[in-house]
Amino acid sequence: MEDRFSRLNQYRCMWVLVFFDLPTETRIDRKRASRFRKQLLDDGFGMFQFSIYTRFCTSRENTNVHIKRVKSFLPKNGKVAIMQITDKQFGMIELFYGKKEIEGKAPPQQLELF
Repeated sequence: MEDRFSRLNQYRCMWVLVFFDLPTETRIDRKRASRFRKQLLDDGFGMFQFSIYTRFCTSRENTNVHIKRVKSFLPKNGKVAIMQITDKQFGMIELFYGKKEIEGKAPPQQLELF
């Protein structure tokens, strides 16, 4: 009997990435954008960056289910892109975290005593 974990490999498992740029000029636009983000979270996506959400799927079939679900709640306006890549490809991402510059403190005054 095949162990269920042996079926999970880096070429069979997939990642779904949803990229979006939604209008936020009006109160209604902001509400629609928030609803879209909430629906992604409810479907198991996590925020990778502000407008990029990702979800791990154990098979291509599972990937297709979640892509179809995202398509069902696409907002009227704005741009949305859906991409699927293998776990192996996702694992090759190079991430860089910049450091926020902190204003340097002035050195303390040195007192001289004679």
